[in-house]
Amino acid sequence: MTFKQLLNANTWPTIIPLFIEAYPDAKKDMVGYKAVFERLKTMSPESIDVSIVITKEGNGDDAYIDVSGLHKYPKNKEETYSQGIEFVSWRKWLGMDISKESLANFSELEIIVHCIYEMTFVGFTEEAIQEKINEIEKSKKERELMTKEESDAVTASVEKILSKWRDEEDSE
Repeated sequence: MTFKQLLNANTWPTIIPLFIEAYPDAKKDMVGYKAVFERLKTMSPESIDVSIVITKEGNGDDAYIDVSGLHKYPKNKEETYSQGIEFVSWRKWLGMDISKESLANFSELEIIVHCIYEMTFVGFTEEAIQEKINEIEKSKKERELMTKEESDAVTASVEKILSKWRDEEDSE
């Protein structure tokens, strides 16, 4: 079963309660998620050699849902591992099969919710997602042009910020 087939077999009103249960903070963005759901239903899928894999990772309060892609016919070692797919075009998402394990462990509605949440992680339009991709590529190119000293200074700054965030979380 492809993600497109799964979407076509379901309606937005049946998804809303589960979406809010799975991602309570998403309640404020329901209009955006609904628009994405409706947009996806009008799009044509693009065939791709990747299956959507959904797994529950961690335990208790540390548990989270991971959505990734796995090549059905890997061409190299990297393709034998799960891949991030949040930046993949929506037409390709629609053409992806849902892995058998995901279908066995999650309901159709849960799969839709987790996929839409992952697809919109950086934006509610493909244009917004493309802008983020462009930012990342620009940042990567700028970093490649840095001297080792400049790069080390940026890394140290990022590590300092992350350490501060961890300390704040630990004090809560």
